[in-house]
Amino acid sequence: MEWKEIAGNWVLVPHKQIGIVHFLGGAFVATAPQLTYRWLLEQLAEENYVVVATPFVNTLDHTAIARSVLNGFENAIGQLYAKSLLRSRYLPIYGVGHSMGCKLHLLIGSLFNVERAGNILISFNNYAARDAIPLVQQLNFNPGFSVEFTPSPLETNTLLQTRYEVRRNLAIKFTNDTIDQSEALVKLLHQRFPGMVTLKTLSGTHTTPLSQDLQWQTGSNFTPLDAVGQWFKQEFSRDLRQLRQTIVQWLNPVSML
Repeated sequence: MEWKEIAGNWVLVPHKQIGIVHFLGGAFVATAPQLTYRWLLEQLAEENYVVVATPFVNTLDHTAIARSVLNGFENAIGQLYAKSLLRSRYLPIYGVGHSMGCKLHLLIGSLFNVERAGNILISFNNYAARDAIPLVQQLNFNPGFSVEFTPSPLETNTLLQTRYEVRRNLAIKFTNDTIDQSEALVKLLHQRFPGMVTLKTLSGTHTTPLSQDLQWQTGSNFTPLDAVGQWFKQEFSRDLRQLRQTIVQWLNPVSML
């Protein structure tokens, strides 16, 4: 299975198809998701999900980014159908986001009329610009000059409370992620859709979804360096594979029986 570039998106199309995943990455690694999130996305394709990963460049206008990535995704889906690469008109669509990608999926589900079977929100955070971008703190010292994301954190929370329409959600946080705000998000979504939101806490850090499965080849003689390499591989692979299993089980609980 090879990556294809379609309408500005990076796409994986398995032969058997049980759903579509629209993936959006974090603010500074979203420009090449087929590289930065390669292992995780290829694992989802191996589970028979069509993966559409939409690159974006971060700006202060998150509403405009949400509109742009949604348009890019819909253009890709249109081309996949036109090329007969999608085999059913009724494949469920799931949003999967990491970090800022979570906010974009939440905005898409609040501001635009979309059909989603659910959203998976990994390492959500909703900080103000002054906290997310160090340079902004210096700019905001100038009286009368303020820089903030659109929508702001407070405006985003209000949108979620009043307009968010994706009922089924999985929020994932990691034990060593100091910038995660998933618990606050889950409280908001529970108010909107009681009983439809799941929070999973996994071992790992904010960058766990970016990890790649390390291949450590030992030589003919097993050395102390090989022992360190094997331990390093096991530590990284364990967290990454646990993330994969959690996502796959939520997407298709029957597959784990």
